Amino acid sequence: MLDLLSLISALNRPSLLVRTARFGIDDYSRTQHLGRILKTVHLPRTGEAILQLLEIENDLNTARTANRAEYAIADHVEVLIALMGEARLLRAATRPLPAPT
Repeated sequence: MLDLLSLISALNRPSLLVRTARFGIDDYSRTQHLGRILKTVHLPRTGEAILQLLEIENDLNTARTANRAEYAIADHVEVLIALMGEARLLRAATRPLPAPT
């Protein structure tokens, strides 16, 4: 699972795009946003969701860098928000529990 976090941290996107996405991370709701982005009713586990989001994000970034007419920055920001939100969930799930005192 930590390899997924490495994949996310290795993304090199324009800082304005990333900063904009960071503004939305606190309002990210997995049940509300993820199904719409992935176009599914049944939400996948966090790791699977991250893989799907990385694929979608890669397609969006390719469209962005190629200056394609169908590229929508709002969609790109929304996917980045979901990616950051899922990464946050993954980090929380893999964080070791504190030792009992």
